[in-house]
Amino acid sequence: MKQIVSIISLLLMAAMPVVLAAPPIVEIEIRDHLFYPDEVRIPADTKVKLLVKNLDTTAEEFESYELNREKVIAGESEAIIFIGPLPAGEYPFFGEFFPKTAQGRVIVE
Repeated sequence: MKQIVSIISLLLMAAMPVVLAAPPIVEIEIRDHLFYPDEVRIPADTKVKLLVKNLDTTAEEFESYELNREKVIAGESEAIIFIGPLPAGEYPFFGEFFPKTAQGRVIVE
């Protein structure tokens, strides 16, 4: 009888949904062809969700060779970009359409 109860308990536990922690969200805004904030800090070895909101009326492309990411974000819209998990270090990013002004970096600690 104990074995049957143990087996039933194991089956019920296996059928339970697994709750996974959502990745932390970091928000970045594009305003006047600049990133705000232009520096974000994230924990090492952690997947992170960047929510990039383009408040300008013109499109901008979030680009980073070091993060291996590029994403065009239409004016007055937003995009989600997942990064990581990453080792500690600095990872620059820039706006492809306004590279002289739209610059930033991710600092992984």
